[in-house]
Amino acid sequence: MTFEIIPKAEASIVTLMDSVNKVIINPLIYFLFALAVIYFLYGLVKYLLNPENEELRTSSKSHMLWGIFGMFIMVAVFGIMNLLLTTIGVDKNQINIDSSGYKVGELK
Repeated sequence: MTFEIIPKAEASIVTLMDSVNKVIINPLIYFLFALAVIYFLYGLVKYLLNPENEELRTSSKSHMLWGIFGMFIMVAVFGIMNLLLTTIGVDKNQINIDSSGYKVGELK
């Protein structure tokens, strides 16, 4: 009977990059994307609720612009990370996760 509290080290850079992508980078990107959407919607609501105040409308436009810019950055980071994984040879169809860990098929 073996108790594995700490999983065995992964021997492949491919599985390491995929683990970093799944555990750290993707959740962070999703969280920051959600913050950018909320920031954009905050600016939109301020813009629509203050039609007479030009100063608030200007700051609201700025909020909307930075929200869109933030969403663009998050999508770009997600795309760059997927490009890096594709470049080093990770095929999403080859990675299978089961109880024993990652199993990666033949690399191209």
